[in-house]
Amino acid sequence: MFRFISSLLTIAALGAGAYWVNKTHPEYKNKVMDYINTGTFLTLEARYTANQIMESQKKDLLRTDKHKYLTPSLKFFPYIMMDVKYTKDSSHTGEGIILWDLTDGEMVLDTKEWDKTHGFGDCIAASTERYEFKILNVLADKGGKADKASLIKTLQIEGNILDVWLDSCRKKKLIVHTGSSYRLHFEDPVLSIKPETKVHDRLVTKSYKGAERVGKRFSTKQIQRTTISAFGSDFSIRHIKDVFLPVYSIVVQNPDGSVHTSYWNALSGKPLNEHSMVN
Repeated sequence: MFRFISSLLTIAALGAGAYWVNKTHPEYKNKVMDYINTGTFLTLEARYTANQIMESQKKDLLRTDKHKYLTPSLKFFPYIMMDVKYTKDSSHTGEGIILWDLTDGEMVLDTKEWDKTHGFGDCIAASTERYEFKILNVLADKGGKADKASLIKTLQIEGNILDVWLDSCRKKKLIVHTGSSYRLHFEDPVLSIKPETKVHDRLVTKSYKGAERVGKRFSTKQIQRTTISAFGSDFSIRHIKDVFLPVYSIVVQNPDGSVHTSYWNALSGKPLNEHSMVN
């Protein structure tokens, strides 16, 4: 009995310790996981090296001859890759791959230029329901703005039901009512899209040990729930796997000794959007 109680207390202490470390020092989490995980993870293959990006962006990053580069580092940002099927039209089914960012909540449209949606991150954070996505999709198809009469005609629903849907979207800060019209509450929204990513790059494996992985802002379950709500009842997810995007952390030392850090997508060679950064 004593050994049993002692074992329970030990497990409880270890659990409490792990919880405290995760809450107070989240930067240690990946280091601890390196000792636990001895295998590999999937990452998209980098097209650019850090040196190539530093050379091509030299004029912008090194503003004077007194600015200098410090040693760059490599980080891995979390995504999920979903094997999906959906209805293209009344007589055709589409099958494809979706690559979804777990830091900014957006879907990648094309991996060549790394074009992405804009607005899904807010929708995920707001736990947007299927009927709310119907409003958002109609507004997106109409250029982001429409009046009530147009919404009733397109959605083919009663005015009192539409009022409930609109009120819910307004409370979640997804739309704004201006005059006689409703508009999407996103800057340059990209929501009305085909649920498929054009993938031009292959997956490679990377050892867990020593690889710095960035934390997630959104969970896989949140992405699953949102995509099913957004893309309709015929949309289904057949398989999901975790993949990572390689990102370079490029550091410039200023003349006064301070440093400026920027993050660069190793596939596109472009700077990372600030919304992709996890605080």
